[in-house]
Amino acid sequence: MSSRTDKLALGTLLLGLMVVGCNENILDPMADSQQKSTRYKESAFYADGLSMRAAPEGTVPRERITLNPRLTTGREPDGPIQPNAEPLPTYVATVPLPISRKLLDLGRKRFDITCATCHGPLADGKSIVATQMSLRPPPSLQDPKFVAKPAGYIYEVISKGFGLMASYAAELSVEERWAVVAYLRALQLSQNTPIGALPPEIRQQLEALPANMDAPAPPAPPAPAQGEEEKR
Repeated sequence: MSSRTDKLALGTLLLGLMVVGCNENILDPMADSQQKSTRYKESAFYADGLSMRAAPEGTVPRERITLNPRLTTGREPDGPIQPNAEPLPTYVATVPLPISRKLLDLGRKRFDITCATCHGPLADGKSIVATQMSLRPPPSLQDPKFVAKPAGYIYEVISKGFGLMASYAAELSVEERWAVVAYLRALQLSQNTPIGALPPEIRQQLEALPANMDAPAPPAPPAPAQGEEEKR
């Protein structure tokens, strides 16, 4: 009898847990009861009774598709339809903005703040955050497959996100996203260009640098004890 009662109690407990688990708002019970307007529902808050409001007159969306979709989307007109019924995307090959020192400085600033945290200052995937991302570490953007990607593809990934990477469209304006792409191209060039391809004056400057310039500095000798200094 006791065994049957225990089984009944266990079954009741499991059923209760299943019911609780089906409630998606269990961590925030106020989500269902708070006052809010839902789409296509009448609203008592507005005089016209409409809960879906039109944008204020004279305003435009922040990410409005302008007459220059290459700039705002990073894409050219779509290619032919693929077997999955989706059009083949065609990306802008190069940054559609004039490349200037000002643009690269902006790109470096935004890259260091927004991107380097995961991808590393050199975009090689080496960062403190990356060492903690065991599920899927951020890739090295110095990999040849990313170096070969068109600029519009990188821009789209920044805008929409990819995999575990979220969209940064809210954090970076259109100009800032292209600036990041331009700076990334500069980083890729700096890390993948053989020294023989550099101009002679730049090559001479690099060859004049110490061979162990990147080696860690030797540790400083320990300071002598106070008594030993007096003996000297």
